[in-house]
Amino acid sequence: MKAIHITKSGGPEVLKLQETEKPKLDQNQVLIKVKAAGVNRSDVITRKNMNTYGKGSTEIMIPGLEVSGEIIEIGDKVTDKKIGDKVCALIASGGYAEYVAVESSHCLPVPEGISLTEAAAIPETVFTVWFNVFHLGKLQPNEKLLIHGGTSGIGTMGLQMAKALGSKTYTTAGSDKKIDFLKKMNLGTAINYKKEAFEEVYKDEKIDVILDMVGGDYTQKNLEILNKKGRLVYINGMKSMDVNINLRTIMSKNLTLTGSFLKPQSAAVKTQIAKDVEKNIWPLFQSKKIHPIIYKTFPLEQAAEAHKLMESSDHIGKILLTMD
Repeated sequence: MKAIHITKSGGPEVLKLQETEKPKLDQNQVLIKVKAAGVNRSDVITRKNMNTYGKGSTEIMIPGLEVSGEIIEIGDKVTDKKIGDKVCALIASGGYAEYVAVESSHCLPVPEGISLTEAAAIPETVFTVWFNVFHLGKLQPNEKLLIHGGTSGIGTMGLQMAKALGSKTYTTAGSDKKIDFLKKMNLGTAINYKKEAFEEVYKDEKIDVILDMVGGDYTQKNLEILNKKGRLVYINGMKSMDVNINLRTIMSKNLTLTGSFLKPQSAAVKTQIAKDVEKNIWPLFQSKKIHPIIYKTFPLEQAAEAHKLMESSDHIGKILLTMD
């Protein structure tokens, strides 16, 4: 099969289309003929740091954390899926390929009304938001949620999910074009962080949960605008992983500061997330209260161009690779 390999640490140019063996199935896995694969910032981090992420592993050489496609083979112990099923799936690596082997319990049926290609934009964003905002952050209906980076794949999906489940939403983005998009989507209050200081604009809102991927000096500012018993959840630190905070802020308001990486979570945790997502979020796709935002698709062989776009941060929503 054809697949994109990370040939060494470096820029987008190290992504090369190569022939490789089709994956062999474990007894609890299914083989998916991939229709499309999502491009995520985690793929970029892996590509830049193969000395860390690629040590002793051949799997990690093919990036990609989410796919959509058709099941063409099932493992001996798989009973919940069948050949011909159209699915989308969360995977640990290997998505930039024509075929991928996936734990059966990490696959979900393509939601009604969503195309097979669009479905590749769903797993990583929905699983991440559910685990961090609703499981760790314990967001409740009528509470207030702030997501930094509202036009990212995580942002566009997270704001939709929270709004559909009854929360009030706030966000930040880095251009007037992005703010206009968020307003047209009616995804709550949105400000251009390059023109306004979010910690000033939102200081009286008493935000209950903040999902942040920026880090750095945002951290203390986030803590200061949280409501009593508020929750600050981290999924990245694009500005800086090293932060300075005032512990008095946390203690005086009884705040919780937490975060996670989705990729290294155990198979059992991902299986539980899949069950929760299918029960609580899949009906929102079917009722058209939420839908994936696709910015651009690239053919598989143009993975380097997709990574360049991801790193530019000019996109709104998801970037996909297609196998057509």
